[in-house]
Amino acid sequence: QVRLVESGGGSVQAGGSLRLSCATPGYTAGSYCMGWFRQAPGKEREGVASIDSAGSTSYADSVRGRFTISKDNVKNTLYLQMNTLKPEDTAMYYCAADYRGYCSGGFVGWVTKYWGQGTQVTVSS
Repeated sequence: QVRLVESGGGSVQAGGSLRLSCATPGYTAGSYCMGWFRQAPGKEREGVASIDSAGSTSYADSVRGRFTISKDNVKNTLYLQMNTLKPEDTAMYYCAADYRGYCSGGFVGWVTKYWGQGTQVTVSS
């Protein structure tokens, strides 16, 4: 059963923007902690941004001020607006859902229940 489906990735020049979407068919995204992870070649997967059922958000230091995580509870869709993209943002981006409903501390204590298949983001200089 499909639970998380990412889209919106692509190739852009540095300074450009992309908006990633994560559809959650059959899953009430607004009731759980949702987040975006990314993994670049040769590097470990890292948490990028998260949002919980109360709307509390958290960001990795590397993206704070440039990325914005949001959700549409009616559409059951998670978004990641990425502005002022840098080459170091190049990675495979994954949508994920935690078991919890509240995670104001970001990825502290995070346990992924569902993973998306990933969408590639490539930023050229």
